[in-house]
Amino acid sequence: MNNLKFKEKVDMDFVAIGRAAVDLNPNEINRPMEESATFTKYLGGSPANITVAMAALGMETGFIGRVADDPLGRFVINYLKSRNIDTSNVVVDKSGAKTGLAFLEVKSPEDCNITMYRDNVVDLKVEVNDINEEYIKNAKALLISGTALADSPSREAVFACLEFARKHNTMVFFDIDYRPYTWKSAEETSIYYNLAAEKCDVIIGTREEFDMMEMLTNPKNKDDYVTAKKWFNFNAKIVVIKHGKKGSIAYTKEGGVITGAVFPVMPVKTFGAGDSYAGAFIYGLMNGLSIEESMELGAASAAIVVSSHSCSDAMPTLDEIRDFIKNYGK
Repeated sequence: MNNLKFKEKVDMDFVAIGRAAVDLNPNEINRPMEESATFTKYLGGSPANITVAMAALGMETGFIGRVADDPLGRFVINYLKSRNIDTSNVVVDKSGAKTGLAFLEVKSPEDCNITMYRDNVVDLKVEVNDINEEYIKNAKALLISGTALADSPSREAVFACLEFARKHNTMVFFDIDYRPYTWKSAEETSIYYNLAAEKCDVIIGTREEFDMMEMLTNPKNKDDYVTAKKWFNFNAKIVVIKHGKKGSIAYTKEGGVITGAVFPVMPVKTFGAGDSYAGAFIYGLMNGLSIEESMELGAASAAIVVSSHSCSDAMPTLDEIRDFIKNYGK
């Protein structure tokens, strides 16, 4: 059991709004990108990856966003459909906006970098008029991702989703997902992240992401409890603060403090851990598991994904996560 109550008798378990893009991961790794000759194409973007993770775990999922009217846009929407993710609220954008691209560099398992192409990017073109109130109403949970707040009209579309979610008692998860190259300044980021977080039930981010959010109001704070406590004055019921290899700590509105499990592995790359963690963690909460059990699922899922070449293609099933936990260390 946990402290979240999800509504019943609705069409969807989980919908997300935001970035659906393309990842290009090098086939030749452990070297600089300029020495990598070939790349494999995967679905990318944190909200899309988290939705894929939820679908892999058997949840009824949907996506809200825009894709480009080009081959990469068709790849994105076809991939979502192939994972049984509802795309009825994905708009094909005709403005000439482009699909976001992320080239991954794997110099070593611990030294990974991304080169992003996000000029005139289509995922930030989603508009308020694209948002269907009934779609939010008929979902148990909504995920918003911080990158979607980076520019208009996407920013306003996210806030429209938040208003509809609060109106219809749809649980809101906020994946902070701070990508500095998408924003004009850290100050702008901090302001809009705080405004969005006030409307969310569960907030998930790294210590560094919460530091960015507090840069204007409490810049010297490094105390996780102080960070979490602020959000319990608004709508938050759970705040998860991630500390990389050291694991995560969850704080509850009732005063609970839960330290999550960790599963050290030899990674192929570091990217994908956050998305896979979020998907399995949210799945656990939505299926009545304790916060501790949900964090264990998240940590195991993250370990599986960082051990794989892909992020989206590697999202595990529940049986795969359970088997990993059962056999870990044997």
